[in-house]
Amino acid sequence: MARTPLSMEPTGWFQVAWSAEIRVGAVRKMKYFGREMVAWRSASGVVAVFDAYCEHLGAHLGYGGRVDGENLVCPFHGWEWNRDGRNVCIPYEKHPNKGRRIRSYPVVERNEAVWIWYDVEGRPPTFDVPDIFGDFDDDRTADDYYPPIAAATLFREGLEIHPQYIMENGVDFAHFKFVHKTPFMPEFTRHDFSGPVSYVDFTIAFDEGATLENATSGVESINAGLGCSVTKSWGMVDNRTMPAVTPVDDHTSDVRFTVWIGRKPGEESGPISDYGKTMADFVIEQFEADIEIWAHQRYSDPPALSRKEHQGFTALRAWATQFYPDGPTTPVGAGDRKAM
Repeated sequence: MARTPLSMEPTGWFQVAWSAEIRVGAVRKMKYFGREMVAWRSASGVVAVFDAYCEHLGAHLGYGGRVDGENLVCPFHGWEWNRDGRNVCIPYEKHPNKGRRIRSYPVVERNEAVWIWYDVEGRPPTFDVPDIFGDFDDDRTADDYYPPIAAATLFREGLEIHPQYIMENGVDFAHFKFVHKTPFMPEFTRHDFSGPVSYVDFTIAFDEGATLENATSGVESINAGLGCSVTKSWGMVDNRTMPAVTPVDDHTSDVRFTVWIGRKPGEESGPISDYGKTMADFVIEQFEADIEIWAHQRYSDPPALSRKEHQGFTALRAWATQFYPDGPTTPVGAGDRKAM
């Protein structure tokens, strides 16, 4: 990928792990947004994410740091830090150091994943991580789907991909026919970019011989900023997906993809079946086709858009500016960017 002119430090929610990867008492090293970080789970089961270095003398808490109850203990001198990054114990002093604090990040566990809120100025969250079941207009729950972890996931690390590319993919109707081999180009039924959480719905089919006129299937997507997206498919193989792209540094991102496949009628519980795994692999294969292109593309600005492409791409790129450090401080207004 040619280096993107877009900032690799957008504001928003970004996935840094799957929940199952951080057990009670675990301390996990990671690097995102050019910063060394640690994620850890307290005895009560709550996950915290910190910058990695102890504020005492700079020890990396991911190398020998341990969890003691609700605190993270530095391996160097035993200083203890609570989930807010505040020092609560110096074992050889009567009082903690109340003047120093390790940078901690707002954390949400949702959809089997750990999300952190990142903002270069340290501002608090202004929108939520969508619930892949609760935020779509139906009564389906996780019990209606095979558990996705770990058989129905994809993880690709250190790819030269920007989070905005995946969001632009959502309004790129033409690529479905050429990348995903759909029998027709989809028709968008909703484009709503009126706030930091956007909504994009379209009619699509993968069945050979299907046409736009007789199609009875489609996709609904909820996009919370540039780092978090959830989709629901209807009228085809029952699946929900969660793609997530998280910047690692100024050049690369980690890509995660989670797939929920609806259980067959009569299956009420249990791990993913052969059918579920086969369907999940098909969905993941489609996503990998996109990754192959994203990882080698150049960000074109301005792009050479066709007439039909203009409205969707223009709306999305205007919406995306609110998440960058030098973008507008308030969400882009609806204007002519609502339903199409």
